[in-house]
Amino acid sequence: MPLVRYRKVVILGYRSVGKTSLAHQFVEGEFLEGYDPTVENTYSKIVTLGKDEFHLHLVDTAGQDEYSILPYSFIIGVHGYVLVYSVTSLHSFQVIASLYQKLHEGHGKTRLPVVLVGNKADLSPDREVQAVEGKKLAESWGATFMESSARENQLTRGIFTKVIQEIARVENSYGQERRCRLM
Repeated sequence: MPLVRYRKVVILGYRSVGKTSLAHQFVEGEFLEGYDPTVENTYSKIVTLGKDEFHLHLVDTAGQDEYSILPYSFIIGVHGYVLVYSVTSLHSFQVIASLYQKLHEGHGKTRLPVVLVGNKADLSPDREVQAVEGKKLAESWGATFMESSARENQLTRGIFTKVIQEIARVENSYGQERRCRLM
């Protein structure tokens, strides 16, 4: 029987960027048409990657802005982050850079397992942020960048699979996953 690893992932971003839609689409397989501002929701799903199973605990947060103070519950005991902006909102992209800085400071400036997501890619005619800008920002953090559409279920599974991989990559780079071997 495979070992099930617990992974807590916090989804952060400005309001109305599609954080809840991405989480709901990933866990429930459906797109929520209406908009109801989130206070805080949690979702759970078992994800199998290769031979490993992960119990993914997603914390879907209320929208933040550049003045938000991030509570310790978004830092302590969190394994990884999905930072979401809307490709149709330059302001949401700017807020993401501020949120990352706060996370980075809260974690003591260590490398963070982060996936930066430009959501609402299906609304390309209204685009205010080009994919190359998201890619450049993610690279400056040492993070992964993806564009998605929760409405069209474009890459929603890929986002959460990638954050699990990012968590493993960062943990392994610090040697935290060492196991004792008796010879």
